[in-house]
Amino acid sequence: MTTSLTPVTFAATDLAAIGEATGRVAVVVDPEGRMGQSARRVNRLTKGALKRFVESDAFAKMSAGKVTTLAWPVGMAAMAVDVLCLPRSHSVEEARKGGAALARLRGSDDLLLAADGTRRIAEVAFGLAARGYSFVDHKTDADATQGEVTITCAKPEDAQAAAVPLMAVAEGMFFTRDLINAPANVLTTTEFADQLSALTDLGLKVEILDEDQLAKLGMRTLLSVGQGSDSPSKVVVMEWNGGGDEAPLALVGKGVVFDTGGISLKPAGGMEDMTMDMGGAGVVAGTMKALATRKAKANVVGLVGLVENMPSGNATRPGDVVTSMKGDTVEIINTDAEGRLVLCDVMWYAQERFKPVGMIDLATLTGAIIIGLGHENAGVFSNNDAFCNAFLKSAASESEGAWRMPLGQAYDDLLKSRIADMKNIGGRAAGSVTAAQFLQRFVKDDTPWIHLDIAGVASVKSDTMLAPKGATGWGVLALNRLVADNYEAE
Repeated sequence: MTTSLTPVTFAATDLAAIGEATGRVAVVVDPEGRMGQSARRVNRLTKGALKRFVESDAFAKMSAGKVTTLAWPVGMAAMAVDVLCLPRSHSVEEARKGGAALARLRGSDDLLLAADGTRRIAEVAFGLAARGYSFVDHKTDADATQGEVTITCAKPEDAQAAAVPLMAVAEGMFFTRDLINAPANVLTTTEFADQLSALTDLGLKVEILDEDQLAKLGMRTLLSVGQGSDSPSKVVVMEWNGGGDEAPLALVGKGVVFDTGGISLKPAGGMEDMTMDMGGAGVVAGTMKALATRKAKANVVGLVGLVENMPSGNATRPGDVVTSMKGDTVEIINTDAEGRLVLCDVMWYAQERFKPVGMIDLATLTGAIIIGLGHENAGVFSNNDAFCNAFLKSAASESEGAWRMPLGQAYDDLLKSRIADMKNIGGRAAGSVTAAQFLQRFVKDDTPWIHLDIAGVASVKSDTMLAPKGATGWGVLALNRLVADNYEAE
């Protein structure tokens, strides 16, 4: 269950290769219609067809990062010439957008991108690689062949060096997408743990805690979620020690491999989408893979709680009271508010064991966040302004939507229980906020903390800039950037 990146080769500009290339040829033209030497060669080969297009109203309406195709060009072996519009001083987002547009058109065809001296060509390559994803593990007629992508440019060695860490992040995104897209009968808790255990090949230290170990640790709220399932609950700890002796940043992910809602059974309509309820764990796993692949000079620990929420004669009932690892008691009002029960124990364990410099939890936690923010932004909750602002800056720089949401005592009061220390839900109003308030009760006062509710962004029904519909890999870019900008040694 591993989708591979399309290999991208960088080479020196070769004008002679343009006419001979099969598949697709792409050239870059700026919005003013200025063409580099490769575009001019295409124009000569096509007897002025490119110039006529560049002087047309259609080209004038093109925005940065857009691509238009000239099909079956006369005088060339290629089946198409793709014209990428990029200003000479384009942004990272525009470069990635252009690469993604080329990937959508390319499919599995060979592509020669004659980029000449285009800036940020590694970002264009990243867009090509990230958007070249397709989940075909369970399609019997899928064509597994991938065409070759060659990018010719003025300084191929520099472009290759700049692309290496970007491609490592793309590999992490692909891993996240594969995990989230996988059906629950394939990605069981055991298989998920096995997938993570294989990351030791990259230098990660991976430890799998089984149910007996979790019971000894007192992770009773986590275990209560999975006790109705035949799949064993697990916690997987992934350590990347690329820094010095400093305390690690902790990433904690909700890994509910399938969520029926338990005894508080969900409606049948749309329940098939609950294979993505392990999205938080998927993002943590992909981020850890990205950091290890690019050999990040930082200490980061990723912890994921892997459970399946099923109804059975042994399942947790509404009204049950469970004691958390922290020692607080929780009255279970709704068994479909299970993610917070998984996270609270793992968060407490992360703080007790690793004393992290900061902690970020990720979860497809509430439908309420989708009502509030749609599919454009994840909900961001935090107890520390500086930590939160650093993450928001990282997310914005990577064009991953994130919006800060409030916390407050009035919301926390909604969790009061008559018979226990707290309830696991606070009612219909402000559901995403009360869920965050529940989690904050398991954050120590001296721990900077961010909760990311990714229910609206982890998997979507339409294409995004860098991904086809389905799992997006949201969060890997932002978390990698946060680590790079704030926790890596110089």
